[in-house]
This record gives sequence, structure tokens and C-alpha cells, in this order.
Amino acid sequence: MRELSRFGTLLTATVVGVYVLIIAGATAAIADAARVCTSWPVCRTPGSLADTQLLIGWGHRVLALVVGALVLATVVAGLRADVERRVKLALLAGLALFPVQIGMGALVATSGAAAPFPGLHLAVAMTIFTTLVVALAWTLEGGDDTPVSPDPEPAPMPEDLPEPQPPSGLRETAYAYFRLMKPRLMWLLCLVAAAGMALSAGQSLTVPTILATLGGGVLAIGASGTFNHVLERDVDRRMERTNDRPTVTKQVPVRNAVAFGLVLAAASMAVFLTVNLLTAALGLTAILFYSVVYTLLLKPNTVQNTVIGGAAGALPALIGGAAATGTIGLPGLALAGLVFLWTPAHFYNLALAYKDDYAAGGFPMMPVVRGEATTRKHILWYLAATLLAAGAMTAVTDLGLLFALATVGVGAVFLWMVVRLHLERTESAAFRAFHASNAYLGAILIAILIDTLAV
Repeated sequence: MRELSRFGTLLTATVVGVYVLIIAGATAAIADAARVCTSWPVCRTPGSLADTQLLIGWGHRVLALVVGALVLATVVAGLRADVERRVKLALLAGLALFPVQIGMGALVATSGAAAPFPGLHLAVAMTIFTTLVVALAWTLEGGDDTPVSPDPEPAPMPEDLPEPQPPSGLRETAYAYFRLMKPRLMWLLCLVAAAGMALSAGQSLTVPTILATLGGGVLAIGASGTFNHVLERDVDRRMERTNDRPTVTKQVPVRNAVAFGLVLAAASMAVFLTVNLLTAALGLTAILFYSVVYTLLLKPNTVQNTVIGGAAGALPALIGGAAATGTIGLPGLALAGLVFLWTPAHFYNLALAYKDDYAAGGFPMMPVVRGEATTRKHILWYLAATLLAAGAMTAVTDLGLLFALATVGVGAVFLWMVVRLHLERTESAAFRAFHASNAYLGAILIAILIDTLAV
């Protein structure tokens, strides 16, 4: 394992610090702290720190002072360290923006948060965060350390696979059909839909709407997974990770699997229609996108398959919002955008761990086509974008303290796992980052549910 330099450690801590400041600023905006703290740089408004708004306002300003000192210390350390010139330029760009950020903060306070100052304040903070993430990425990685295959050739069909064995009983047959539905995807995607509902409607949700939306979602995910198994059965046979799937081993005949998928799709539409027509239309779009657009068009043909394919995971957020309100609103769109950006930061870790397997299947995944170092950089880019999207969500929704703590706390763990991936460059490090990505999304989705539904 490579060692992270003192400067690298300091820069990583500064990235987290700036992100904490962004979330604190968004929390202050939600709490309307500018209303009770209209002076600058200190709050001269009479009052006790027992006043939550005043406490948040003071906390934000003290944190800004601490993080500003941390940024300055990091830039000084970077200028003295043996790092690339572009790293130093990125650090200087972030430092140059900090006085602008302070000025915007002063205008937010003294104007009573009048437009457009809060939006500009948040935008500058996000830009500073981005410059520091760029500096961190350039610090962690040099050149690409893996060979690049611009056009991966599928591996020959394995000849030593065991002969397919039909299911020996009802339990085994039922389990084979259950596996076709990709049950491991269900919990997270249903959680996305539930969070979309909660963000859009909060406590006005009804139990029948919740049950119908999640039930239709389970059926739609099952249909999509089944069609994916059918369409990829020949490729799955080449890959060690997937050569035991039911359509490969012929535990489920292809004709039966197609019929099963069609039944699930029809059932999902029937359930979604009990909610509203828009929910059913979005559900059908999700099935077709994953089964046709992603499986047949994107995955085998473009290195951007994971990025564009993130729309499949984002659609449940829109489905949940549509089920709750009958429309596609800003909260659902914000959550969908977050999930879309999270998907590459999540799945590229798995692509690294199974790079040889994907090459054997002939899939142009990022590590196969562009190399492992480039993939690690993209993981960091998309993680930063995901964290910024979470910060933006705090500004456009009524999410509270729990969401802020979840995105900061678990987001910091996710970031550290990605930093370790850059240092270790091993399969186990990729799996740790993969599990951290799952933990991050799960944590913030649960926080959304609690923040929006708690009495």
C-alpha cells in the first residue's frame, strides 16, 4: 500500500471540512438564521444561544473561520510540497475564491438573505469544494498504471462448465425464479422510491399509495431483472461472476423466463395504474430503459454505459414523487439527480473488482477500456458530484439535521474508502469502496424518510 503524504492527509481533511461548511450553510439557510443574525462578522442581535436559529448562525460563522484557516494551511503546505504545478494552481484557485465566499456570506447576513446572495454564496462554496477535489485527485494519481484495451474481445466460451442441472424440487424451482428478479437490487431501489414519495408528500402520504407504489416497484424491478437475465445469458456464461445464473444453467428455460418477465411487467402496470397514470408510465419507462436501452444498447457498446445507465436507478425517485403528488416535482428531480451521479461512483468500484470478468464478457467497462487509474479518478469525480448534489438538496428541500449528519458522516467514510482505493489499488479496496457507496446512499435515504415523516 502506498502511503498518503502529510499534505495528502491534510488536503483530504480540508475537502471534508469544506463540505461540512457547505452543509452547515445550507442548514443555516433552512433555519432562516439570517433573520436573527443580520450583522456581520459577529451576531450583535440580542438573544440566548438557547435560540436554535441564533445558535446555528453562530455555529456557521465559527465553522467558516476554522475551515478558512484549514484551507489557508493546506494551500501553504501544498506550495511547499513536492506536488505537480497543476495541484498548486487548483489550490490557489480555491484560496482566491475564499474571500469572495466571505463577501457573499456578509451580503447574505446584512441583506436578510435577499436574492440572489444565498444562491451565489452556495455556488461559490461548491466551486471551492470542486477545486480542492480536483487538487486531491491530481495528488492521489499520477499516470495510468494499467494497460488499455480500446476494443475488448470477448473471451471464448468456457468448455469446462458443469452440465446444467434442472431444479430438483419446488423450493429449488421457486428460488431460481426468485433469482431472476435480482432481489439484491430491490431493497435499495424501493428505498429510493420511498424517499421520493416522502420528499414530495411528507406526512400526507396514505398507506394504500405507499403499498401500491412499492409493490409495483418490486414487480417492475423483477421484470427488468428477468429480461436482463434472458438477454445476457450467452455473455453471462463467459463470466465467472454470472455463469451460475438460472438462464445460463437452464434451471429456468428461456421461454419460461420470458413469460415470467411479461407477467411481472403486466402485474406491475396493473398495480401502478391503481395509483395514477403517470406512475404507470414512468414504471414502464424504467422497465424498457433497463431491459432494452441499457442491456442491449449501452452496456455492450459504450464505455459510458454506467453513467447513462444511472437513469435506471434514478427513475424510482421520479416514480415515488409521481405516486405521491401526480406530478414530477423539484424534490423528486433533486433526488433522481443525486442517485444518477452516485451510480458511477458506486458501480465503477465493482467494475474495478471484476475487471477481468467484464473483459471476458466483452463489455467496454471503464477499467477495461480506459484503465484502472482513470476509473479511480472518475470515482472521485462522481463522488464529489454526489456530495454536491446532496448539498443542493438541503437548499431546495426541508430536510433537517439528520440528513445533514448522514451526508457528512457517511460521506466522509465513503471519501476515505475512495482515497484508500487510490492508495492500495487492490480488489479488496474496490469492494470496500463499493460497500461504502451502498452505505452512503442507504444512510441518506433513511435520513430523508425520518426527516420528512417524523412527527
